Amino acid sequence: MALVLLGRRVFKSGSVVQRTMTATQPYCSWVTSGRQRVNGVDLYYEQTGKGEHAVLLIPGLWFLNHIYFLSGSTKTDFGPQLKSLNKERFTVVGWDPRGYGKSRPPDRDFPPDFFERDAKDAVDLMKTLGFGNFSLLGWSDGGITALIAAATNPEVIKKMVVWGSNAFVSDEDLQLYNMVRDVSRWSARMRQPMEEVYGAQVFAQTWEAWVDGIAQFAKRPGGSICREQLPLISCPTLIVHGEKDPMVPRFHPQYLLKHIKGSRLHSMPEGKHNLHLRYADEFNKLVEDFLEG
Repeated sequence: MALVLLGRRVFKSGSVVQRTMTATQPYCSWVTSGRQRVNGVDLYYEQTGKGEHAVLLIPGLWFLNHIYFLSGSTKTDFGPQLKSLNKERFTVVGWDPRGYGKSRPPDRDFPPDFFERDAKDAVDLMKTLGFGNFSLLGWSDGGITALIAAATNPEVIKKMVVWGSNAFVSDEDLQLYNMVRDVSRWSARMRQPMEEVYGAQVFAQTWEAWVDGIAQFAKRPGGSICREQLPLISCPTLIVHGEKDPMVPRFHPQYLLKHIKGSRLHSMPEGKHNLHLRYADEFNKLVEDFLEG
């Protein structure tokens, strides 16, 4: 999920991974950026660090489009992580999934398998960049993508951290989504970052398409997004939950904890949906200790 209005958010590889359009270039002294042709689309990514442990950051819905600002501000999904995770121990990769930010065209759409599609793109991107195994950090919608990627690719995922994520859509969730469907009722301050990237019309259309896309899971048994895949996850998993997250009730992380074997839950009493931004130092240390443990 990725509702900015309320404080936040948004197989086999082989021949389907194409290595054309590889145009990596320096962005600053500690970041390289470029595009890779993966599964028929050009995916934008940024990479920093030189550690042996590779980590992929999987963003949520809307602010993922601003990963290239790297300012550590609330405009970014992962600015503090790209900037401050230990670069001697980790190689950190951030990316824009297809249809978002600099991974356009194509326009973003939300077919019934869009999370599976993102998971495949994520894993294939890392393989194309030369990483045989790596860990995942997934926020919000990106956490759902991470769960599916870990379940379907156990041989390449080392460890995983997810927060602000859910494996099913409840009636309570659906009510929240429908409350914010109409972006014309949002404040100008909330709309502005997305309208600057997409234009007002495209943003409104894409947001409504996302609401419809996530709502379709409510029609499945148990509202399942990936319930049935959780028992397939075998990598060490850390679930982080902000106790003041307005979008993800506590029953969601508790469900993940119960159904992912060997997982652990860390609660942040003052954390909201963007806890990794608001409490970046605490979050980064928690992640580093978990990945190195």
